[in-house]
Amino acid sequence: MKRWHGLVAALMAAALAGGCGTPADPLNMRLAPGDALQLRGFMPEALRGQIALGEIGGGAETWRYWGSQVSAKALDQALEEALRSVGVLAPLPAGARYQLSAKLSALQQPDLKWQPQALVSDNRVLATVDYTLKDKASGAVLYQRSIRTAHTAELTEALLFPPERLRLANEGALRQSLNLLLRDFAELRLP
Repeated sequence: MKRWHGLVAALMAAALAGGCGTPADPLNMRLAPGDALQLRGFMPEALRGQIALGEIGGGAETWRYWGSQVSAKALDQALEEALRSVGVLAPLPAGARYQLSAKLSALQQPDLKWQPQALVSDNRVLATVDYTLKDKASGAVLYQRSIRTAHTAELTEALLFPPERLRLANEGALRQSLNLLLRDFAELRLP
């Protein structure tokens, strides 16, 4: 019996010793290749190769010792990759007809520090991103929407490391947000 307690204590110590913050990875927020290929075929001709990224804001850097956040830089990289994957990212930003801005306005996460049950449960994250697509020449707003998505990372995805589960939930929520944005673009009718 004491051997079992020693093993549990060793596993808990390893989990706590590795209690580092794990920032979101933009590559994990990208669309699945099948989704990107499907959406590419539905993008309006007017958008193909015509969107440049504008101001990307919001988010926060991950604290060094605990948790997981999504930085503006990670959102910028994920958005750029998503636009590129469906063929609407302008090869040269100066030659783009449209400009897309985004702001991560809310990232609602379980508080791992003050809710012990969050350490041994699924982690659900709600992300809200505000998107605005403007015509660069006229400044006219062509698309504006606040997209709120949720993703749950299950306990089994990162059993001993709650910040990793939180990172997976963050990435999943933002991946869904990008997917909805691009589906909206596929239905967008431009003059």
